[in-house]
Amino acid sequence: MENPMKGKVVAITGASSGIGKAIAIKLAANGAQVILAARREAKLKAIVDDITANGGRAIYVVTDVQKKQDLLQLVERAVVEWGKLEVMINNAGISQLSRIDELDVEGWEEMININLNGTLHGIAASIPVFKKQQSGHIVNIISTAGLTITPTMGVYAATKNAVRTLAEALRQESDGAIRVTGISPGFVDTAFAENIKNDKMRTAILKNRDKIAISPEAIADAVIYAISQPKEVEIGDIVIRPAVQN
Repeated sequence: MENPMKGKVVAITGASSGIGKAIAIKLAANGAQVILAARREAKLKAIVDDITANGGRAIYVVTDVQKKQDLLQLVERAVVEWGKLEVMINNAGISQLSRIDELDVEGWEEMININLNGTLHGIAASIPVFKKQQSGHIVNIISTAGLTITPTMGVYAATKNAVRTLAEALRQESDGAIRVTGISPGFVDTAFAENIKNDKMRTAILKNRDKIAISPEAIADAVIYAISQPKEVEIGDIVIRPAVQN
């Protein structure tokens, strides 16, 4: 049986650690050609070296998703290197949790710029290539935040729900030529929460993570499932979380 992942060209933002790293490594191990994007070049290089040492095909482009030109360069590099881009995985994200009345305006702007605008930049960079090819797949790594609204996650959840909304609009507008998948992880064993500035919230999130978190490879498996489907099949939304998570 033919491997549907073999030779598939996939770009992944936020690929220097956590879920993005797991996706890149697992896709490459399954035959995909991956182009990694993130801000930390040393980490990107180490992952690419590891993939290629194990027989995979990978390159990287230092990328800040807040800058639309960086995403254009990422897509261009994929096309120059491999002649096409078949999947754009918008994974880069950040969380700053606090009560809204604490007025962490800087944190709000950071989440909007990375979680929402960064995803839009990835979509905007890839769509012209997808239209030219008359095919393409956008995968947005979202979050279970927003499926249920909870205190301290208001703005973070708002950015994630905004991605859900724009993705559904894009899906309806694409007439099937561009497939759109949203994957919403719950607690995952990554360093994602360690960047939360609010000490109380960071401690609480890390405590839950350490008790119940699932591996980032579980999210990578969901990505592989979604992008391995035949072109007439679109996997719309996947929620993947620890069985014990509320």
